[in-house]
Amino acid sequence: MSVNKPCDLCTLLAAFAGGDDAALVWRDERLSVVLVDEAGYPGYCRVVWNAHVKEMTDLAPEDREHVMRAVWQVELAQREVMAPHKVNVASFGNMTPHVHWHVIPRYTDDAHFPHPTWGAQQREAPVQAVVERSAMLPALRAAIIQRLSA
Repeated sequence: MSVNKPCDLCTLLAAFAGGDDAALVWRDERLSVVLVDEAGYPGYCRVVWNAHVKEMTDLAPEDREHVMRAVWQVELAQREVMAPHKVNVASFGNMTPHVHWHVIPRYTDDAHFPHPTWGAQQREAPVQAVVERSAMLPALRAAIIQRLSA
């Protein structure tokens, strides 16, 4: 990240504050859960720390626990609603050094399975399967909200 380039996640979170919150699923004073618009991967979520923090260990222990509780609740909601073959959970931050976790429902027929979503494409994802999974997004949103509001 260049010194002059604003953080992509900070920009996204600022847009939510400005009312552009279609991707926002849930938010509290510390973190946000966002649906990622990634072609072929409906249900892909990011759990994003609201403040610009570079590393998980820069957070206080109770804040790290709060982040991970949210990650696990998003994963459970994806499993409950979308019944994926596998859920990928990852935190990198090399391109965007801002604490965030990727929570991605995966299926044996998705375009990259069994490789990472950023790896070499293995096949075309079946259009009907993607349409059916996309239809589950309102139920996924509701499940995430219910789990994180409990």
